[in-house]
Amino acid sequence: MKILVINCGSSSIKYKLYEMDDQSVLAAGGIEKIGLEGSFLKTKINGETKIIESPCPTHTEGIKLMFDTLLSPEYGAIKSLDEISAAGHRIVAGGRFTKSQIVTDEMLEEWKQYMELAPLHSEAHLKGYVAVKQMLPNLPQVFVFDTAFHQTMPARAYMYAVPYKYYTQHNIRRWGAHGTSHRFVTARVCQVLGVNPADVRIITCHIGNGASISAVKNGQCVDTSMGLTPLEGLMMGTRSGDVDPSAVLSIMQKEGFTPDQMSDLLNKQSGVLGISGVSSDIREVEQAIKDGNEQAALAMEMYDYRIKKYIGAYAAAMGGVDIIVFTAGVGEHQWDVRKGATEGLEFLGVKIDAEKNRKNFGEEEIISTPDSPVKVVVVPTDEELLIASDTLELVK
Repeated sequence: MKILVINCGSSSIKYKLYEMDDQSVLAAGGIEKIGLEGSFLKTKINGETKIIESPCPTHTEGIKLMFDTLLSPEYGAIKSLDEISAAGHRIVAGGRFTKSQIVTDEMLEEWKQYMELAPLHSEAHLKGYVAVKQMLPNLPQVFVFDTAFHQTMPARAYMYAVPYKYYTQHNIRRWGAHGTSHRFVTARVCQVLGVNPADVRIITCHIGNGASISAVKNGQCVDTSMGLTPLEGLMMGTRSGDVDPSAVLSIMQKEGFTPDQMSDLLNKQSGVLGISGVSSDIREVEQAIKDGNEQAALAMEMYDYRIKKYIGAYAAAMGGVDIIVFTAGVGEHQWDVRKGATEGLEFLGVKIDAEKNRKNFGEEEIISTPDSPVKVVVVPTDEELLIASDTLELVK
C-alpha cells in the first residue's frame, strides 16, 4: 500500500511517497517559493538532485506539480494516482485532538477552531488538504497532529497562572509542539533498549533550529517545553525561548514596537542568532568561537545550559530519569551540544562515553557508558514515517 505524506508550509510543500509493505521511500521532494517568483520543485533521482522550475502562485498549483512529478516518466515513481491509497498531512496545531484523524467535514470544522494557535501553519495545512481533495476527491486523507502526543499532560503542567477564563474562552494553555517526533523517538528508543515504555521515565530532546524537550513517564507525555506556541522553552536558532513577560513589555515600550514587531523580534531575531550576532546555524557559531568571538561563546553556553536545566527539571517532575534521547538536526549531529547539555548530570546517573559521543554523527547509538544508570541514546527522528504509519492504520 502506497501512502503519501505531505507537509505544507506557508510557501512550501514537502512530500514523501512510501511503500508501506516494506516502509521504503519511493519518492521525496519539496516545492519552494509558492506564491513568489521563481518557484521550483526539488527532488532526488538516483542520488542526484533535480530542480524543476514551474510557476506555483498557490498551493493548488504546488500540489498539482507534486502529482505531475510523481507521474513523470523521468522523475516519477508511479504510473497512476490510483496507486496512492491515502494522504497523511502533518498538522502543527491540533488543539484537543488526542490522536490522528481521518478528515471528515465534521472533523474539519472542529479542527478549524484551533487554527489560530498556529495561523501561518494552519492556513497552509488547510490549503494543502483542499488542493488534494480537488484533484483526488475520493482519496482518504488523514491529519496527524504535532500536539496530540502532549494531550496526556496533567492540568498542573499545561495550565498558565493567568485568569482561568482565558483558558476556557481562548484556549490559552500549553499545547506543545514536535509531538510526532517525540512520539517516534519514544517508541524507537524503547525498541532499541528492549524495554517496555510503561516501565521507564524518558526525557526526549528534539534539538534542531526549533527545539523542545518532553518528559515521558510510563509511555505518556507529562510535560513539554514549548507552550501556547513554539516560542516558549529552550533557546533556539532564532527564537528566544523563556523570557520574563515584563522584559517583552519593556522592550515594546522603549522601542515603540507593535505586537507584530515584537513577535518578529522574539521569533526571528533572537535565540542563538540574537546573542551571537553571527548566525542561527550552530556550525557557523562554533566556527566563530574558534575565531575568538566571545558573544558566540556566550550563545553556546546559554544554549547548552538551558537544555541541561530542562533535563534536570523533568527528572525532578518524574521522580528520576531512566533514558535521555537526543534527536533532530542538532541533537543527532552536534556532539559538543550533547556534551555540554549532559556535563554535570552525573548526580542523576548520567555517564557519557566521550569517545562514542564525539564520533557519533546522526547514527542510532547508545552514547552512555555500559555502567551508566541512565541510558543516553542518539535516535534519528522520522516524523514522516510515523505520519505514514498512522495514516495506514486509520485507512486499512
